[in-house]
Amino acid sequence: MDTLLLARLQFATTTSIHFLFVVVTLGLVTLLVAMQTAWVLTGNPKWERLTRYWGQLYVINYVLGIATGIVMEFQFGLNWSGLSRYVGNVFGAPLAIETLVAFFLESTFLGMWIFGWHRLGKGVHLALLWGVAITAYASAFWIMVANSWLQNPVGYEVRDGIAHLTDFGALLTNPSLGMAFGHVVSAALLVGGMLMAAVSAWHLIRRTPDFALFRTSLRIGVVTSAFAITMVQGFGFAQFGPVRAVQPTKFGQGPEGQALIAEWTTRFGPGDYTPPVLANVGLGFMILIGFTLGCVWFLLPLLFRDWIIRLRFPLWLILLALPLPFVAVILGWIAREVGRQPWVAYGLLPTEQAVSPVGAPVMLTSLIGFSLLLGTLAVTNWVLLARHAARGAADPALGRPPSPPNESAHPEPALV
Repeated sequence: MDTLLLARLQFATTTSIHFLFVVVTLGLVTLLVAMQTAWVLTGNPKWERLTRYWGQLYVINYVLGIATGIVMEFQFGLNWSGLSRYVGNVFGAPLAIETLVAFFLESTFLGMWIFGWHRLGKGVHLALLWGVAITAYASAFWIMVANSWLQNPVGYEVRDGIAHLTDFGALLTNPSLGMAFGHVVSAALLVGGMLMAAVSAWHLIRRTPDFALFRTSLRIGVVTSAFAITMVQGFGFAQFGPVRAVQPTKFGQGPEGQALIAEWTTRFGPGDYTPPVLANVGLGFMILIGFTLGCVWFLLPLLFRDWIIRLRFPLWLILLALPLPFVAVILGWIAREVGRQPWVAYGLLPTEQAVSPVGAPVMLTSLIGFSLLLGTLAVTNWVLLARHAARGAADPALGRPPSPPNESAHPEPALV
């Protein structure tokens, strides 16, 4: 057993599972903001019911997603002490900001939003949800700042064998950041839109009583998915230019890549500096899924006709397509992360020097334990989502008005 391989497998497993929670959270909260804003502006109770129904699913995913994030964070100290020691002064700065944003601001706003129904004014309650959405996007931004630095280290200098941050602005203008952040946000909107469309399609196939309500959420999901897949494709292809500029060995070796490998050989010694084939395989399948999901545009005009919806065929297409965006985001993560191997910080810190000096049996035990824990959280999440989604929007628990006091339980004293 190879300690390095086990550590990489563990990180790949835990981050993949956590990433699925993240894209659902980021996608759904955007749609929730739109629906609650419509409710506040129009006063239409339809938007309140939709906000409560989809908000309940959002809260379930958020709570369990936070748990997976906490578990994943342990790996930086347990499995990758070399990374923490060598680049922690730089890499830790955006992660610390993200922690403050996600675990304090975002969680506080969300808690107040959950328990603020019928206790706060509509405007204040809506402002809290906007706060949740803004901090969710800020959290994603700072994570991408940290990740982009690993893809293309900038704004640092090495002193006494440790990287120190010298230019914080360089982190924010990293060529590896802008298009990648847009790509992740667009992918999250695609996941959120497809999830909303698929759940709505399932209810319409079953002919649930709330036909008009789920027809509305179906249309919202399909429209969101159509625009999101276009942005995903645009930001995805726009990344190839910056990637070739800062990571010339990632997707093929041109003259720049060969010159860089020769430089690395001189600095770090002979070795295999070619990324694994898995990165290109993931990229190819992700592009194929992206073009397939682009066909959602052909469903857009059809779903505005009730008689087409009642045929059920397009609804089944949407329902069966639900796994595709989830598969695509994992493949995209594989292409981005595996493509920079054999480096943790590209051209700066080899992966084999970043792993903690622990034995293979300990690492294997850690791999099994963390995988089982996060796998259990993921299964629990999807079971709860499916269960609450199947109940429909008749009376979601989230936002339910408080029950009036039971007068019979406290009878007035009899007058004698």
